[in-house]
Formats: sequence, structure tokens, C-alpha cells
Amino acid sequence: MKAGSALVAGNRPEAELAHEAVQAALAAAGLERADNVILFLTHDFNRNPQPAVLAAARAAGCLSVSGGTASGLFTERGWRLDQPAAAALVYAAPTSELSAELPLLSISGHSRLPFEWQDGAARVGLLDTDAAVWSHGRTAENACSEFRLPGVNVRIARSSGLRLLGEAQSVEQCAGYELRRVGGHSAVDSLRRALPAELRERPPLHHIVVLRQADAPGIAILSANADGSLTLAENLNEGETITWAIRQPLAAEQDMRDVLTATVNRKKQPNFALMFSCIGRGPLFYGNDDRDLVAFRDTFPETPLLGAYGTGQIAPLAGHNRLFHNTALTLLFESAHV
Repeated sequence: MKAGSALVAGNRPEAELAHEAVQAALAAAGLERADNVILFLTHDFNRNPQPAVLAAARAAGCLSVSGGTASGLFTERGWRLDQPAAAALVYAAPTSELSAELPLLSISGHSRLPFEWQDGAARVGLLDTDAAVWSHGRTAENACSEFRLPGVNVRIARSSGLRLLGEAQSVEQCAGYELRRVGGHSAVDSLRRALPAELRERPPLHHIVVLRQADAPGIAILSANADGSLTLAENLNEGETITWAIRQPLAAEQDMRDVLTATVNRKKQPNFALMFSCIGRGPLFYGNDDRDLVAFRDTFPETPLLGAYGTGQIAPLAGHNRLFHNTALTLLFESAHV
């Protein structure tokens, strides 16, 4: 299997950027044409992405062009957040067979995970509010795109980047979205006691979440209130247990390295990869560098990568599809041909 990726930026959101990205990806793969193209564009293309999608199809010599617009783009070589850009991954597979066991690649421009995506077939992908999306060379009017890639198998690595703060505690009192008492203390006092000493006076609420389970999506804290309660983004129930967790750059990078290392197959390296990351986790979180991307290059130095930053990451958990935030979701594809 041959695969390659490329990222091209310009001053204006012109279809030529998509054409150039696909051509550069073909050159990187050593291909004259592709069987499949995954194309991401920055939000600068939101108003009319179809000309860029068609330009990508012409450059690749195929109609299997799927993807969407996103808040930022990256490949294994670097990232772009601040200007119009197109990023493409192309590949040619020895077989066109589709595996029914492969999760559906799913891209959405909605603000929440579509209801019909929550159950049924396993899904992996990206949600970015107000994004335009496309599959098989055509934009989707309902802002939902779903597709499978033929001729490949996939391994999934999901990094929440969270550092647990202490042991699980019981919810003693809550009402609606307000968490009032936890583990014998007011919610605010419970959180402060779990935090490192240097963070207790001014807890960084935007980096702290509540976890029902270690691998579940974190529940955001919206505000700390004068009565000692915390307003959360989801309801909790009295009697259930929760754990405080915090996002910190060093812990997030180490978590990323750990989950990538756990997917390494010494006998069969991935032919290419996709990464769906959070706009709040990439260079804006790590300080003008994407340490998750560095971790990927260190772990899979020869693997072409296409990535996009969005507002949510879609992945299966316990038989359902869930929407995660501040997560780096990496899909490692290898040829299904033996």
C-alpha cells in the first residue's frame, strides 16, 4: 500500500490549494492517482467548499474524496491555524474490499453528537461546530459525513490527557446542574483539597473536569458559586462516585506517548494515520507547539499523517458512541492485504 499526505497554505481560500495539497500528497506517496482521498480545509472555505472538493478529485483522478472543514489542520510535517489551508491524505490499496468491522469515519458540523450516531455502528471522527462536510466528492447538506476506507484495518489510540486528582468520592448532594457536596465537603472545598497547593487559591476551572469513570468523557465545570457549589455541564446523581481530573501539558504529552506506544505492532507498522484533536489541546494548549504531533512523529517516524483540530472527538465506549473533548484521537491504518 502507498500513502502520502501534504499541507498547503495560502493567502486566500482558493480551490487551487486543495489541488496543490493532493498533488503534493501524491508525490509523497509515489502515486500518479489515488483510490481514496481524505481532504480537510480550514473554515475559510465554509461558504463554498465544493470547488475545492472537485479540484481535489480532479488532482487525484478519483471521486472518493471525503472530509470537512476544521479549526486547524496538520500533517506529520507541521500545523496551520491562522491562514487558509488545505491538507490531504491519499492512498492506493491492493484491494477495494470494505471490512464490516471497521468503524464508520464520521465528520459533523453540529454542536452536539447527532442523536442517530449515538448508537448502532461504531464511529470515530471529528465534530467541529458550523463545519462544512463532504463524502464521495459531494458536500452534505445535513452537515454529517460518514464513510469507510477500503482495504485497511485500524487500531485506535485515544488520549484524554487528564491527570487524576486523588481518589473517587461520593456525591452527597446535587440539584440539576449544581454539585453541592462531595466526600464530606462542599464541592468547591472538595476540589481545592484535591488540587496541588499552588492551584488552590485560584483553581483553573477551564482545565478541570469531573469524571464518572476513568475512561469516560470529562464533565466540564462551568462556574464556582458563592455557596460552595459548582455548576457542571451535565447532571450528576446523589450516591454515584466521581473523580476530579486536570489537564496539564506535561501530563497530557505523557498520556499521548503512553497510548501511542500501547498500539505499536512490531510486526506490522501503520501505512498511514488520521488524528482528530481538540482546538484547545494543540498549539494553543502546549505553547505554540503541538506536543501530541511530536509524540506521534517520535513513535511512528515513517507514517504519513493527516490531522484536524475541532471542538469534539467521536469514539466508541462501552457499546455506544460518545463525544469527547480535549482529546487526541489517533487512527492507525494498515493494509488488510496479507
